[in-house]
Amino acid sequence: MASDGARKQFWKRSNSKVPGSIQHVYGAQHPPFDPLLHGTVLKAAPKVPTTPLKAKRVSTFQEFESNTSDAWDAGEDEDELLALAAGSLGSAVVMETARRVLRDHSQRQGRPRLPEAPGPELRPQPSTESPPASSGDLRLVKSVSESHTSCPTGSASDTVPLQRSQSLPHSASGALGGAAEPGTCSGGGAALSEREASRLDKFRQLLAGPHTDLEELRRLSWSGIPKPVRPITWKLLSGYLPANVDRRPATLQRKQKEYFAFIDHYYDSRNDEVHQDTYRQIHIDIPRMSPEALILQPKVTEIFERILFIWAIRHPASGYVQGINDLVTPFFVVFICEYLDGEDVAAADVSHVPADVLRNVEADTYWCMSKLLDGIQDNYTFAQPGIQMKVKMLEELVSRIDEQVHRHLEQHEVRYLQFAFRWMNNLLMRELPLRCTVRLWDTYQSEPEGFAHFHLYVCAAFLVRWRKEILEERDFQELPLMGAFW
Repeated sequence: MASDGARKQFWKRSNSKVPGSIQHVYGAQHPPFDPLLHGTVLKAAPKVPTTPLKAKRVSTFQEFESNTSDAWDAGEDEDELLALAAGSLGSAVVMETARRVLRDHSQRQGRPRLPEAPGPELRPQPSTESPPASSGDLRLVKSVSESHTSCPTGSASDTVPLQRSQSLPHSASGALGGAAEPGTCSGGGAALSEREASRLDKFRQLLAGPHTDLEELRRLSWSGIPKPVRPITWKLLSGYLPANVDRRPATLQRKQKEYFAFIDHYYDSRNDEVHQDTYRQIHIDIPRMSPEALILQPKVTEIFERILFIWAIRHPASGYVQGINDLVTPFFVVFICEYLDGEDVAAADVSHVPADVLRNVEADTYWCMSKLLDGIQDNYTFAQPGIQMKVKMLEELVSRIDEQVHRHLEQHEVRYLQFAFRWMNNLLMRELPLRCTVRLWDTYQSEPEGFAHFHLYVCAAFLVRWRKEILEERDFQELPLMGAFW
């Protein structure tokens, strides 16, 4: 079994240019803290000597998956966990923790609990030793039952973590939803749980300082961004706004003014012969986007047309390519949610939003989308070499981490380009509900090269997650995009 040191450095085992060694992945370099894996908790336990085994290449992705999977759980709170680990853990505390986790799990599953005989050794002791935090409790048994998260008794039903036995679109609303349902704009919704309120407070304290620590902001954002602070956080993580608070108003004003100068200068040329094909294709693609109730509103359609046309004119190396249009939606939805109190964004009526607010949202969306595309523009240049390379890298990655799935696809003559091209071209936006895309982009933006490289591992995780369904499939002719699995 690989040691802790090797586990943290497995990205650096090989210098060859294959997936896993291209970029340092934040979530793998800094995996969520697990007290069962650290000496702070296990100092008193004697180590059993083991014979070191030669690690197989196939284990690296599995290690990454096990080390980062709990970062998506709704019950993670690293600061409370560190505070717990710093204290002493007696047997009574550990036993009480285990009993509480089992009790909460039974309640959540709807099964009646067996009567418990109270034992003096399991009752909380009124000693000077501080009781463990609820989020710490669930971490003590994390390695025993990784897919179940313990919650405080009062909020056990608030959030439900992503279960391996559930399909992503149905279970993602709890695990990937951040502080509230991502399809709903925050403003007057349900009261936040104690953990959500604490997490939101951490973000607000960090953002309120005179100079935002972007590294700390990325660390907090990796596990999801609370909805009330998501717009400002995305603008900071994308590089659109400066870290210095005093410079932000002037930067916003300058960039918004610059964008509308582009509109005045270029947009009237959309019907010129040299640009009319570009504009026509944009005009055709926008009605195919989702959510339809939002996109097909005349004001929103016009905003998307302007954003896409101006970007295409200012980036002649690629111009407009189908797929770029989908990348506008998450930014627009997140930014417009600031002004839609508690409404379902998929059906929100933007006609009530003031015109100056819509103008600001449009400019912010354009610049943030431009920052994203700066990192993946080779996906959309002639012959789309970026996508071709990423699909090949995904194929090599899957052949290493799950050779059985890889062979099964080869035997049935399923080419990765058949299904993975759209995954790279649209960043999974056609495969995931919008609320899950927004949550996923929280992590992408907290990763260096998240949209370019970390996205590969998300695609590989999809294939591993649905490997059973893939291996049972014998006729792929009806499933060229494999969308039926999720």
